[in-house]
Amino acid sequence: MTALLVIDVGTTGLRAAMVGDDGRIHQLDHRPFPPTTPFPGLVEFDAAAMSDLVLDAARSVVAASGQAADAVGITNQRASTIVWDRRTGVPVGPGLGWQDLRTVNECITAGAEHGLTLAPNQSATKIAWLLDSIDAGTAERGGDGGARERDLCFGTVDSWLVWVLSRGERHITDPTNASVTGLMRADGSGWDETVCDVLRIPMSMLPEIVDTAGGTVADAALLDGTPPITALAGDQQASLVGQGCVRVGLTKITFGTGGMLDVCSGHDAPERSCRSEHGTFPIVAWSLEGRRTWAREAIMLAAGSNVDWLVEDLGLFHDSADSAEMATRCETSEGTMYVPALLGLGTPYWDYGARGTLVGMTRGTTAAHVTRAVLEGVAHRGADLVEAAQGDLDARIPSLRIDGGMSRNEVFVKALATAAQLPVEVSPVVEATTLGAGFLAGLGAGAWSGMDEIASTWNPSSVVEPGPDSDASKDRERWRSAVERSAGWIPELSSLDF
Repeated sequence: MTALLVIDVGTTGLRAAMVGDDGRIHQLDHRPFPPTTPFPGLVEFDAAAMSDLVLDAARSVVAASGQAADAVGITNQRASTIVWDRRTGVPVGPGLGWQDLRTVNECITAGAEHGLTLAPNQSATKIAWLLDSIDAGTAERGGDGGARERDLCFGTVDSWLVWVLSRGERHITDPTNASVTGLMRADGSGWDETVCDVLRIPMSMLPEIVDTAGGTVADAALLDGTPPITALAGDQQASLVGQGCVRVGLTKITFGTGGMLDVCSGHDAPERSCRSEHGTFPIVAWSLEGRRTWAREAIMLAAGSNVDWLVEDLGLFHDSADSAEMATRCETSEGTMYVPALLGLGTPYWDYGARGTLVGMTRGTTAAHVTRAVLEGVAHRGADLVEAAQGDLDARIPSLRIDGGMSRNEVFVKALATAAQLPVEVSPVVEATTLGAGFLAGLGAGAWSGMDEIASTWNPSSVVEPGPDSDASKDRERWRSAVERSAGWIPELSSLDF
């Protein structure tokens, strides 16, 4: 059996896994690695500690499997930003998580003064902030030489891990990660010199962009046997592949802490890299043999975190898995509706000042009604993402594939199918990201012949059909009214547009 080692670094934890050429996960080692938040809006992590933990988990999985890895695939949280010294390999500041919002003002300035469309969750302004921070520290100490004159490297998590695993031999990334940094040209053909010039980011800092999969991009010298690294992919793109969405129109949503919809849109490059009128934006789905396949992405800022709120803050039940049982204690929410806007609303509204809203309660509203309303509210947000994607594709999505923790909640899945009026196919594994990275690594190792063979492995654990359209239409009308009530709650945040 071909043994494929997958390194999967998420926002709050990381895992190493062994994936076989049977398309199954055979060994898995999960390690918590939450970021720190020294102040509200700041999200940081220790890049050196991350790579140490990755190495430990990878070695543990390989040892447990009893078989050396034939190839390595890396998938990761996207746009999180690391800057390190090329000579020493030591990070020069904290890693800045993709959720970090310290560069909001810089994004606004870049738009107002230079016409650039940048968002604080992208890497571009994070790099500039780190360079400016180094300069400020040097000036305070009375030192000479600015950060932009030093031999520094920028990388997203994939780039950093390849650098570490290859002992500094390779400084690379792939288009799935590059396309969400804010630094890549709209057509995906390379780094955008204009953006780098405006932000004063030296082009020498940027990694080489290589194919997502299909051949060896580096050797993992720190792992036993020095296995080849044959795939790099952002987490959502890996999940797209892991759920077999490799043909135009095939769509998945990952329901984790937040929710991400991605739909394969083909080989035609977009004219612009910014959000469309429907609130989705283009990303590179993967690149093979120099040819890029594109997708459109829609974002839900809070999904599973709403269930966590019920558990950790309201204490309605002991574990998120109990939410389904609680919700089944009532047949309907009896008119209660919940808008899951704990962090604002993403696609298609893009209202950062919207806030979570619970409406329609009566004296008879119980914990069960509230729980069902929360699950149905997240389902309605999923339907919003589907409608936005269909608008930008100008085509109907035939079905919806889902993974993530909420995909195991039967009440939620039925509500999603009904709200979206689509059959929902549930992934056989909770984390399709890991499986997708294994598939991509296997392309380079010869385990699969191409994307069509990968697509043929899709075998959902269940398919849930929607309820009556008449009921769904009434609920969608009521949902839109509830969203209007949640909008603009914090006007200064609602006025932000990236």
